[in-house]
Amino acid sequence: MNIVISNSSGLPIYEQIKDQIKDQILSGELEENEMLPSLRKLARDLKISVLTTTRAYNELEQEGYITSQHGKGFFVMSSGSELIREQLIKEVELNLNHAIQAAQRASMTNEEMLELLQLLLEVEND
Repeated sequence: MNIVISNSSGLPIYEQIKDQIKDQILSGELEENEMLPSLRKLARDLKISVLTTTRAYNELEQEGYITSQHGKGFFVMSSGSELIREQLIKEVELNLNHAIQAAQRASMTNEEMLELLQLLLEVEND
């Protein structure tokens, strides 16, 4: 897990940590059921307070991105988590909207766009 803290970002440190972990979960860089560093280890690595890492992890848990297992630590929720699935669908929608805009600039018809999508899906499944 790679976390970079910026003093000039304007965001509180716990939010920077939370956002970066969330991004790594949604991108698949952190895999489901993967164990996260302990609160103390992360605080030590980032040279920050354990209270800050605790707040970041607690908010991630409340938002459904990670789960804690008593005595074991924090783990990435499975991709079956409704919130994670919803975030991934939101990303797909955003990318499809960009693709639609590009297709319109290229004067593609809806049928041409659907044919292209079908072709890409077939290639991906091969």
